[in-house]
Amino acid sequence: MLRFMPVGDSQTIGSAGEHTWRYRMWQHLRTTYGGPFRIVGPRETLYDKATDAPDSYEYADPDFPRGHLAGWGEGWFHLAPQIAEAVRTQRADVLLVSLGLIDLGFYTDADGTAANARAFISEARSANPRVAMVLLPVIPNVRAHTDAPFAAEVARFNELLAKVAADLDEPRSPLLLTSPPPSYDVHLDTYDGTHPNASGEHKLAAAFADAMHQAWDLGEPYAHGSP
Repeated sequence: MLRFMPVGDSQTIGSAGEHTWRYRMWQHLRTTYGGPFRIVGPRETLYDKATDAPDSYEYADPDFPRGHLAGWGEGWFHLAPQIAEAVRTQRADVLLVSLGLIDLGFYTDADGTAANARAFISEARSANPRVAMVLLPVIPNVRAHTDAPFAAEVARFNELLAKVAADLDEPRSPLLLTSPPPSYDVHLDTYDGTHPNASGEHKLAAAFADAMHQAWDLGEPYAHGSP
């Protein structure tokens, strides 16, 4: 059984009442992956905006398997020290990673964030030398539209992340860098310029699904019209 673990920040954990891109990915795998799989992770909560805390279980679909390693306001900086234990305890085979925006916004510059990404990869492999990782670049966001220095840091980090993936990729533990979601528009695909709405959730799930299909022949191309 293949065990997928979503890893990310607020765009991945989602907030109370949302489906999240994790849900869209689960729906896609249910219909296109030809074998048994599980969505795993040491956490199950959503972020509850009403209480300003990650303590809600009010998913839009209560039957969704809710495991993940994601947190509102967490980045490579926070999750690199936690990933080895999560991979070990959850027996994760594939990490679907969407990180970087929070790091660049609050904690580290592009070079420091890339260093934390390298540490994350090393720690994950210490727990499972055969773990595969799919890495999403930092996606379009409203701050990058209005803050030119921040936009430059995002662009530089995405370049560095591509170098990290190229440098550290190995056959037994492959690293796959996705393309940014095509046609992603902060005005149409988010509800606040940063966090994905339903359309954005589909596009993030598609970035992961299409990359795995193209590189590893896993599943099928994402059906963008799926509910």
